[in-house]
Amino acid sequence: MKTLIRNLVCSSVFCALSGVAFAEVAVIVNPANADTITKDDIQKIYLAKTKTFPGGKTAIPVDQAEGSPVRVEFVSKVIEKDEAQMKSYWSRLIFTGKGVPPKVAANDAEVKDMVARNPDVIGFIDAGSVDGTVKVVGTF
Repeated sequence: MKTLIRNLVCSSVFCALSGVAFAEVAVIVNPANADTITKDDIQKIYLAKTKTFPGGKTAIPVDQAEGSPVRVEFVSKVIEKDEAQMKSYWSRLIFTGKGVPPKVAANDAEVKDMVARNPDVIGFIDAGSVDGTVKVVGTF
């Protein structure tokens, strides 16, 4: 009986903490980018279905390393796929010559630096890493 109670308590604690483990993802652009960018726009940019922001300027997406927590959250919440589906998607595009995946940044700091230096870049970082050098166009 004690084991059952202990297991139930542990399960409850793990369930409660699992929601805390996932931080919000902030999609960011250069502060000079005046476009209103929707989740649909972000999906199209990251799936190479468009190469421009809604206002017509070039959009250069920056990705993060496969398997990184922020990328897993971004792919799940924004692209609405999982890591395996994204890998398969890009494999098909590359194989057919219809697309090149986004450049991969090493971490949030590198994404912020790339976005801050180039008004055409769009990226995503942990919402806790946002500062005044970038503009948030969505949190997920």
